[in-house]
Formats: sequence, structure tokens, C-alpha cells
Amino acid sequence: MSTTFTLDTSTSRAHPVPEPLRRLTVPAIAKRKNAEPIVMLTAYTARMAQLLDKHCDLLLVGDSLGQVIYGLDTTVKVTLDMMIAHGAAVVRGSYHSVVVVDLPFGSYEASPQAAFESAARVMKETGAAAVKLEGGTAMAETISFLSRRGIPVMAHVGLTPQAVNALGGYGARGRSEAEAATILADAVAVAEAGAFALVVEGVVEPLARRITETVACPTIGIGASPACDGQVLVVDDMLGMFERVPRFVERFDDLAVRIDSAAATYATAVRERQFPSEKQLYR
Repeated sequence: MSTTFTLDTSTSRAHPVPEPLRRLTVPAIAKRKNAEPIVMLTAYTARMAQLLDKHCDLLLVGDSLGQVIYGLDTTVKVTLDMMIAHGAAVVRGSYHSVVVVDLPFGSYEASPQAAFESAARVMKETGAAAVKLEGGTAMAETISFLSRRGIPVMAHVGLTPQAVNALGGYGARGRSEAEAATILADAVAVAEAGAFALVVEGVVEPLARRITETVACPTIGIGASPACDGQVLVVDDMLGMFERVPRFVERFDDLAVRIDSAAATYATAVRERQFPSEKQLYR
């Protein structure tokens, strides 16, 4: 009998079980500037991650889960524990995409050290590859602090939902020359601080285009410009789960209507004793 041992090169100590796909990496995403557009969607559950994973380059566990999952009126009320629970679920449900987890309001703004403690906990407890935080010039020092300590950071400028109380609403940003200049300066600051990618949200199109042309890292637009290096949407908006959505959302399905119809059909079947039928029973 042969005693030759053959090493299974599809596994390693880090991956003891063969996986159907190996994940994309943060450096691979960072190299996508002016290349194939980056596809990004939000995900909050393991099952949704399973469905989206093969189609996306990035899965964002956004603090938008506060509104989408928990029915909160603002992302400001989202906690770090909430982000970690959903981040871990999305990592478990995916093999291919880079998973990025939002740092929620209040978990990173106080100091770079506070941000490091929050981000380190997110990465340890979820297995995610990166964190995302909002803010421009004021957050540049924090982004540099995290990046130099091995925590990849995705930045976010323009309309920053966590600052909605200071902004006074969710309207498009950058309409005035002064505000556009500030947002451009924010984008340059976070890119130079080491952000591997930059979400540009809710800004006038010429400004988003200029930001994309100016910064070295890939830009990911949401209500920004087709010139951005990638695009992101809240998955529930994209699937048509809500009646009211921002003007920049394209509904690629109408799941709310389909779910309503399926629930109505089920309710009728139960009330008319058509369900369960013989094929669903144990004999």
C-alpha cells in the first residue's frame, strides 16, 4: 500500500476546508481605479449575503440597517453591537466579496484611539476585511491612524447620514461653490490619509465626477455620478421593498408587491383549509 502523502493545495491552516471561491482582497479593490466598475450592495443577513455574494465585489454592512431592519428613524441610534452581530452574519454567508462594516455614530469620532478600539472589535468579532466611517478632513487623522495599524478604511464624504442633524436633512450636497470646495477638500484629505476606497453620496454630478478625477483611490457613488469607479445601493431599495426611496435609487424588482401577493395567497389557503394539503402531512 502506498504511503505517499499528497498535500491538498486548495486548503491551508487558515482555510482547512476547501471553499468554492477565495475572497477578493482590499488591495485588489484599491487597484480598480479607472478599471472595471466596482459592484457594491448592502447586506445585513447571512441569507442575503449568500444571494448577493457572487454578483458583488463588496458587501457593505451599512448602518442603514437601523432603518431597514430595525425601523429606526435615523442611523444615529445604531449601536456597535448591532453592527457586529449583522457583520458576522454577512461574513458567514459570503465567500467572494470583501465585507466592509460601518462604524456607527459615536464609536469613532472622539479620537483615533477610540476608533481603533471600535474597529479592532469589529474585525475580531465579525471577520470583516475593512470598516467604513463618515467624515472628511476631520477624520483624516483617524483614517491614517487606523490604516497604519493594519485596519483598512473606506471613507465616506458628501451626504453623510450620521451627520443629518447638523446637515439639516438629506438633500443633495455641493450645490454652492463653497460647499463643493469643502467636499472636494474632504475627499482629497481622506484619500491622502490612506482610505482604500471612497463612498461619494448625494452630491451634484459634476462634483462627483471631479472628485473621481482628483483622488487616487476608487470612488463608489450613491446618488453621485456614473463616472465613479463603482456604485452602491441599499439592497432593500434596489429590490423595491419600500415605497419611498431617494431619487437616485433604481428599483430592479418590486419584491414588496410580490411578497404581499404571496402572503395574501397563503392567508386565503389557510382560511379555506386548502393548506396544508395531503402532500405536506406525515402519515
